[in-house]
Amino acid sequence: MSRRGSGRRKSELRAVRGLVGSVLEDLGLGEVARAARVSEHWAEAVGPEVASHSRPEGMRNGVLEISADSSVWCQHLQMNRPRLLAALRERLGEDAPEDLRFRVGYSPPA
Repeated sequence: MSRRGSGRRKSELRAVRGLVGSVLEDLGLGEVARAARVSEHWAEAVGPEVASHSRPEGMRNGVLEISADSSVWCQHLQMNRPRLLAALRERLGEDAPEDLRFRVGYSPPA
């Protein structure tokens, strides 16, 4: 396979990833689309350390559900809720969640 063909495939993948949100919206799955956009920008919005200990799981009624890898991180996230919400609003605008809910249950990749 040529290098040129390989580059074309990568750009096609980016284009498809960008379509996921609009397809979900078209199917009436707006909350799923919002959660997908949050997941795409999670690490950028919250920073690498927080992202390595947590991940967004889904959104229900505008509340983003986040799993943390320990009770300590769950408490840390809870205490930093206003800062996290502000960072998500800055990155996502109207797609940002209205509130955050935290729970223990995330297992980071080994």
